[in-house]
Amino acid sequence: MGAPASMDWRWARRTGGILSGAQKRALAVELAKVVARYPGSRLRTALGRRGGARLDLDALRWPDSSLARDAEAEAIAVLSPHMLHHSYRVYVLGLLLAQIEGARVDEELAFVASILHDTHLEHPTPGRCFAVVGGERAERFALDHGAAPEAASAVGAAIGAHITVGAGDDLSDLGGFVSAGAFTDITGFRLDEVDPAWVAQLLERHPRHELTRHLLRAWREESRAVPGGRAQWLTRYGAFPLLLRAAPYAE
Repeated sequence: MGAPASMDWRWARRTGGILSGAQKRALAVELAKVVARYPGSRLRTALGRRGGARLDLDALRWPDSSLARDAEAEAIAVLSPHMLHHSYRVYVLGLLLAQIEGARVDEELAFVASILHDTHLEHPTPGRCFAVVGGERAERFALDHGAAPEAASAVGAAIGAHITVGAGDDLSDLGGFVSAGAFTDITGFRLDEVDPAWVAQLLERHPRHELTRHLLRAWREESRAVPGGRAQWLTRYGAFPLLLRAAPYAE
């Protein structure tokens, strides 16, 4: 399982995230794998059959490098409250899922990619995917704030990849980390593995601020702006708006 190999950062920057026919077919294969797993996870959550995975939020050490602090300041400056707290939760949920799977993570770069991953979701660019535009912006930001070129490129690639179906299968990959954390936060997938009291604690610290309503509007506008992109494909073939509406969170 995993994202199609052809949909890498080089492809994203070259095409703006516009899918070819072959890539759409490859995504359909990955989507079928997600469809096979999603209902069971959501049913277990609905029935209260929950696991006990959790992190100690009081002991959690947020990355404190100059790059991480600058990225957080940038996110606070440009993101709406619902998107900002979503971005914090993506990082924390990504850490939890990585812990469950025993995946090793570069926490600094994972934080930077998570906190900056949606800077363009609510500001669509005609013909160019928001994840690609946001990834390019984050890569430039990281370079301008002292990151090595390889690290900056990794941040950009992670953001560019996070809406590719199958990316979240590899939590040790930065794109997989952001993708998995985001998918859990917006749809509730894999919440059956997590202590519900811990989820409530996380949401108290980083509230949703009616995230679903805002995401539905932003996703609709993104799909219109980039008719050949992944958001539009997920809307048409992945029932993505339905998954958002069915998320088991109180808004």
